[in-house]
Amino acid sequence: MAREQKEVRDLQEGNYVMIDDAACKINSYSTAKPGKHGSAKARIEGVGVFDGQKRSLSQPVDAKVWVPIIERKQGQVVSVESEDVAQVMDLETYETITIRVPGDDELSPDQQIEYLEMDEQRKIVQT
Repeated sequence: MAREQKEVRDLQEGNYVMIDDAACKINSYSTAKPGKHGSAKARIEGVGVFDGQKRSLSQPVDAKVWVPIIERKQGQVVSVESEDVAQVMDLETYETITIRVPGDDELSPDQQIEYLEMDEQRKIVQT
């Protein structure tokens, strides 16, 4: 899995972080001041990039967390197999892949799309 380590204090809203072994986009980041005993803590709330589930994480700000490396790629629709599955050709590698189409979107052949890729997981983000 492509990922790197960062300290919790280096994260911001809009960044990606691994929570419960799932890549999540940070929606909310807040810190609490240190008390008499202990260090400052950060509370991170995020939404899964590929599954859409809400998750939260509470860690000291100097703790290290894994940050996924998610690539944003361009593709062209080759064919639409069914209402929710399409074949897409990557415009850099010319590799043909099968991607699940989000609920409301309709794709047509030759349409250019933008998608996120991490390991074997892919998600269409812009049609």
